[in-house]
Amino acid sequence: MVAIDINNVSLALSVVGGYVCSIGLVSYLLKERLFVSEALLATIAGIIFGPLCANIFNPLDWVGGSEKDLESLTHQITRIVIAIQVLFTGISLPKAYLRKEWLSLTTLLLPIMTTAWFVTSLLVWGLIPGLSFVEALVIGSCVTPTDPVLANSICKGRFAEEHVPLSVRNIIVAEAGANDGLGFPFLFIPLYLILIHEPTHRWHTVGGAVLEWFYNIVLYQIVLSCILGTIIGYIARKALRFAESKELIDHESFLAFGVALTFFTLGIVGIIGSDDILCCFVVGNSFTWDDWFRKETEDHAFQDVIDNLINSAIFIYVGAILPWSHFGEWYGITPWRLVILGILVMLVRRLPWVMLWSKFIPALPSWRESLFAGFFGPIGVGAVFYVQIALETLPDNPESTHLREVITPVVYFLVLTSIIVHGVTIPIGKAGSRARTLTFSRSNTNNNNDGTEGSGASESGGGRRGNLHDVSRLPPPISAGMGQLPIRETDSASSVTQSPAQMEMPDSADRMKGGRDVRFHDES
Repeated sequence: MVAIDINNVSLALSVVGGYVCSIGLVSYLLKERLFVSEALLATIAGIIFGPLCANIFNPLDWVGGSEKDLESLTHQITRIVIAIQVLFTGISLPKAYLRKEWLSLTTLLLPIMTTAWFVTSLLVWGLIPGLSFVEALVIGSCVTPTDPVLANSICKGRFAEEHVPLSVRNIIVAEAGANDGLGFPFLFIPLYLILIHEPTHRWHTVGGAVLEWFYNIVLYQIVLSCILGTIIGYIARKALRFAESKELIDHESFLAFGVALTFFTLGIVGIIGSDDILCCFVVGNSFTWDDWFRKETEDHAFQDVIDNLINSAIFIYVGAILPWSHFGEWYGITPWRLVILGILVMLVRRLPWVMLWSKFIPALPSWRESLFAGFFGPIGVGAVFYVQIALETLPDNPESTHLREVITPVVYFLVLTSIIVHGVTIPIGKAGSRARTLTFSRSNTNNNNDGTEGSGASESGGGRRGNLHDVSRLPPPISAGMGQLPIRETDSASSVTQSPAQMEMPDSADRMKGGRDVRFHDES
């Protein structure tokens, strides 16, 4: 007799596969025409199919209802996803990028990141009751790094290629890739200050905690991972070039080499207990230091396919594990506190400090580019990852109970806020731009018609010299198949005087350089 076998694996596969197929059918419309964030769509899908609504995709059921096991599962899933993304980020950067943009990255990763950490922690301390400032520093450190998964989705696609200079896109993804691994020093200094009160801990003074933080985190986690990443990337680059020159490697293995290198780095560095996330980013940069691998694979969509599948799956997972019951009355947390915290974090966590330090960020030469880079510092999968690290490190005692109970809902709510805010900003901004363009075009047309009618009335006694509809003050269309240029408020005068030859569409290479381009009605 045929029996229906409904299990968690089949349900999860059906949800993720069905979502990717369904969204894929209209993906061009959603991403390239409406500019809708794929992370936002996947998170909504996770909420709908998760325990809050349909309860089809429920990660807590996968681990038998154990919160501890769910934390461990979330830790490993987010670790793998972030590692793949940061290594791909390193591969996608131009030749010797870290050396060329060392000042910009240093400014973003040291003074700006430190300021963002303190400001966010102050907001958490002021709005979430029952926390000491040291405990607030733990929560603030989780949301300080910008998320490489969300940053990668923001810096790809038609909108980014048309409106965001390539230098800005590169610095955003480079910072996101680097600071996700550099979040450990910010997280562990308050954790070690908490652990000194534990009888079983090795150190019981502030000086001992700082010493432990320096040799265990700064030296062993950060410095060692950078050294290992440089060595692994260099050896992998030389080995792959040798295999390719001797025709020892096939095309499929060549393309899959980056993913395999991610898993190898995660395994090796994870075994020795160093910072595997930062190491993966350094491996990616060292691996493509001469730009050879990036140029060899830039015409292939293999990495984009992996990005699409990973982004969809991880944000469905995030949407399904959001602790909705803890967003209400939970250890002093109330909805209005979370909403105010989310708004303030979006406004002051990063944006003012990027603008303030912009003179020391050569990759952001104008205030508009600084404004964009400052605003688009998303909070996402990296914050979820750091929550799991904090929960694993915090002692399981009554003194730490309050922090253990509030860190997850506070950080997850900020993740949800960032996904929503950064997911709808571009569509709303684009819609507003279209509305302004349409309003101005209509106003200009009405003014032209009024002027033409007045001219005709004055000549009515002497007879008309031609049909009014034959007169047009708008520039002629470039070609019959390409539509007509929209008149912008700031460029109306120059648009009228330019000839069609001066209005040629820039080629794709110029658009990738972030130069200003001409937009047509059927593309906007």
